[in-house]
Amino acid sequence: MDPIPHARRLRRAQTLAEEKLWAIVRGRRLEGFKFRRQVPIDRYFADFVCRDAKLIVELDGASHEDRELHDMVRTDVLENCGYRVLRFGNELVLSDPGAVAEAIGAALRLRA
Repeated sequence: MDPIPHARRLRRAQTLAEEKLWAIVRGRRLEGFKFRRQVPIDRYFADFVCRDAKLIVELDGASHEDRELHDMVRTDVLENCGYRVLRFGNELVLSDPGAVAEAIGAALRLRA
């Protein structure tokens, strides 16, 4: 299966929280790092990826409730691919985007 069409569908159907975070990280707006959305890595699609810093930002909404084990396995796979994974709830992105941006910026500075 070609992952590109699925990634495009995910980008078009982004959540409000994804839209808000994309506005923060797109165009090298955060610490000068380039992010991409819905990037296929191994068998998953990572929400936001900065390849230079080897950082993945995952947003967790209602679809992640009662899926802690699945998310742990997903994080392990992504980390085994060489990435650090940050997770934020959609509610936090919507209510305090500045705090989320600061946390991501701090992670980027650690890897730079």
